[in-house]
Amino acid sequence: MKFRSERDALVEALSAAARAVSTRAVGATTGLHLLVKGNELTATGTDLDLTVRAVIEVIGIDDGEAVVPARLAADAVRHLEPGAVTIEAGDEKVEIAAARSRFSLRTFQPGDFPTLPRASSSDDARPLLTGVLFTNEDGTLRLVATDSYRLALCDLPGRTAIAGDRDLLVPSRALTELQRLCGALGDGDEIGVALSDTEVTFVAGEATISSRLIEGAYPDYRQLIPASYPNQLHLGKETVLAALRRARLLVRDNTTSVRLTMRAGGVDLRVVSHDLGDVEESVDGDFTGEELTIAFNPTYLIDGVDAVPGDEVVIETSDSARPAMVRGAEHDTFRYLLMPVRVQ
Repeated sequence: MKFRSERDALVEALSAAARAVSTRAVGATTGLHLLVKGNELTATGTDLDLTVRAVIEVIGIDDGEAVVPARLAADAVRHLEPGAVTIEAGDEKVEIAAARSRFSLRTFQPGDFPTLPRASSSDDARPLLTGVLFTNEDGTLRLVATDSYRLALCDLPGRTAIAGDRDLLVPSRALTELQRLCGALGDGDEIGVALSDTEVTFVAGEATISSRLIEGAYPDYRQLIPASYPNQLHLGKETVLAALRRARLLVRDNTTSVRLTMRAGGVDLRVVSHDLGDVEESVDGDFTGEELTIAFNPTYLIDGVDAVPGDEVVIETSDSARPAMVRGAEHDTFRYLLMPVRVQ
């Protein structure tokens, strides 16, 4: 196998595939499978649950295949000088060369690389909360995720559910990698989806991500969402985000909370750190309801506010002990339910 490629395109392909490779793997599963046919290179990485396959155009010299050490090969190419990179693989080694630099790395036998696709896992202990639920809500695709402290819900109007009335539970790691790949897509590009009984595959441009589905019944999240809230706080999104980020400067662990005193005219933020000091800040806004003080994990609250679409955010509360709802002021396609922490 031998081919030549521009460094930047090759780094992107190798890095995308290498992120699927587990650091706890051994042998050929720590490698990337490289396949050259004509002027096309396919780089594949897997941890047996998640598979990422990237395809790029190269100058093919000799067709063939090789399994190279995933992260080492990607890092080697990344640190080469810009320009053309030549990769040539023999029976036991692969040479990666550019300008006056050359790496000679040991390879694995291609026959030892896992055969794909795979059978489904028999492990019944996989936690359901590591996945994102794809479900059908009145004919619209809805995504739901929770870690038991917070719950995010996003509706995609105009997009029908992938599998009709069937719910899918997709590992969040697969969607994280999909999000990375989507950064290279244009505004009009779409993502292709293929589904089997045990696996889902996403196609983004020239890259594909395949992942096992998580088996099991997802918690009934609907019962956690109140029909209404007596208190509503309207704030400018960027203004409150900036204030929360300043307040978080005094947070060093998960035991330090940010207190929000909601009142007519806005909200007062306060963080008290016994080791570092305290910070207070007021943010103007519109509040309706009974004045109350409620506390949250500041990172969790920032995550929710930051994800809200639009320029204004609404924080809805019942009291200091029940979950609050964070949503946009103009529409509620995204909602974020957040558990408060006890105010000392």
